[in-house]
Amino acid sequence: MTYWNRRKKQQLLYVFIDILSSLLVWGCFLIFRWLVYDGRVFSIDSVLVPMFNFYTPLLTYPIGCLAIYYLSGYYLRPLRKPYLRELLRTFVSALIISFGAFFIFIIDDPVTQYERYFTSLLVLFALQFLGSYIPRWLVTYISHKLDNDTPRTYTIHTMKEVEQFEQAHAVEPYDEVILDFKSKTKENDIYTLINRLYPRNVEISVVPSLYDMLTGAAMIDEVSDQPLIHITEHKMSDTELCIKRAFDIIVSAAMLVLLSPLYLILTLLVWYSSKGPVFYRQERIGLHGLPFEIIKFRTMCVHAESEIPQLSADNDPRITKVGKWMRKYRLDELPQFWNILRGDMSIVGPRPERRYFINQIEEKAPYYCMIYKIRPGLTSWGPIKVGYTDTLDKMIRRLNYDIVYIENMSLTLDIKIMFHTIGVIFNGKGQ
Repeated sequence: MTYWNRRKKQQLLYVFIDILSSLLVWGCFLIFRWLVYDGRVFSIDSVLVPMFNFYTPLLTYPIGCLAIYYLSGYYLRPLRKPYLRELLRTFVSALIISFGAFFIFIIDDPVTQYERYFTSLLVLFALQFLGSYIPRWLVTYISHKLDNDTPRTYTIHTMKEVEQFEQAHAVEPYDEVILDFKSKTKENDIYTLINRLYPRNVEISVVPSLYDMLTGAAMIDEVSDQPLIHITEHKMSDTELCIKRAFDIIVSAAMLVLLSPLYLILTLLVWYSSKGPVFYRQERIGLHGLPFEIIKFRTMCVHAESEIPQLSADNDPRITKVGKWMRKYRLDELPQFWNILRGDMSIVGPRPERRYFINQIEEKAPYYCMIYKIRPGLTSWGPIKVGYTDTLDKMIRRLNYDIVYIENMSLTLDIKIMFHTIGVIFNGKGQ
């Protein structure tokens, strides 16, 4: 079983035990309330008609627990979990869940003695923390003992070992590749290698130079680990990444529903303005350097592009009148909320490009591969600062802005970019 399959299996195992533990916690909490507050241990009516809210939380409580655990980032890295980090993350999650359940379900109970509220909160927290942490710790402990969370690592020392790795990876996939070049290697060659490794779905790390270690670029995950620069590592924390993805799902689903009248109007406009399909689909390169199909409202005449891809200009005769207006306000991009909902894209992230132009960009900017670590986006600093890219130089300028975004990723920065994007749209500066 490959590392990624073990990772998926471990994720599902944690989710399963969290569902069971949340049901067990609420059941134990129910028994506590019956024994302490109802005082009717053997009375059937206290079981069928409890004096406090029970039946609704029986369904919603496990769902709420899973939501909090997901947003905490607990499921993002199911393998190689440090014990202390697991303890702290479970403790904070249990605290949030307990307070949430208290103010949603318990505070409306017909209790005359208010000190019972605080007792209920304390008992619920203790049950939630212990009920979730103990089975989690057991799964993590067994995984460590069985060595199921240790990735298969391949170290590349010279550029001449790359094909050897690809052949070995094809037989039995590796999970992590460490680039440890003892001799001087051209920077462009390193970026070329990273480009080849990204689609292999492996974690990529580089053994740092002395300069990298002195400037703080190298990171140490555990005390005994070798310092490495993790190329595929995100700047956001696990919690931020999960919140970002949850935000993408909620907003994209809401926009697809709320903007459905606008989608209908734009569909009719495109259909009446020129012959051809309403939507335009095109292959772009996204997360991990893998292709996906982006969807947009068609803004050009059918067969506007020959076999060789072409960039559009401000006064491009291929653009229809309706298409020019849609581009001005970026309305042609609205169908990409479907790409976001599917997981191909994010709301904020570097704009995806076609392979044909990526190959040209890499000749002047070989570090293009650095944007593969995150999902491409509907908007980012690049499109805001540069707009539509009709030249290769503009594409490189946009790339540089996107690299700056990736190196400074945060939820706060995402919010700022979204507000800037709204200003661009309402001012008609999309082109």
